[in-house]
Amino acid sequence: MTLANLEVVTLFVDDFSATRQFYERVFDAEIVYSDDVSAVFAFGGGMINLLDVNQAPELISPAAIGGQGARTLLTIKVEDVDTECERLASLGVSVLNGPVDRPWGRRTAAFADPSGHIWELAQVI
Repeated sequence: MTLANLEVVTLFVDDFSATRQFYERVFDAEIVYSDDVSAVFAFGGGMINLLDVNQAPELISPAAIGGQGARTLLTIKVEDVDTECERLASLGVSVLNGPVDRPWGRRTAAFADPSGHIWELAQVI
């Protein structure tokens, strides 16, 4: 048995409606499932589940929710980071940093969703 078969990443979100609208607009991903507190989007071979933070305690108890600062970076491989940054700007999305060439052979840029989850665009250079 292997535990390396990632299926879904669940992101706890503060403003479910605004975050769902952001994902629909920015990622244009297929919605696999949705209800009043959750929306599951297809991302390549996996899925991203946006879950209203008020629903999280029953899933992770007794662990606490939240913490200080960003603790996750989700990376999407793209063909052209600069073009994607221009598209994000046209949608009103601010880039946190980049595009910048990294020493490990990637050109990257980062942005955040309305709940503060950080996404990185990465292009092989």
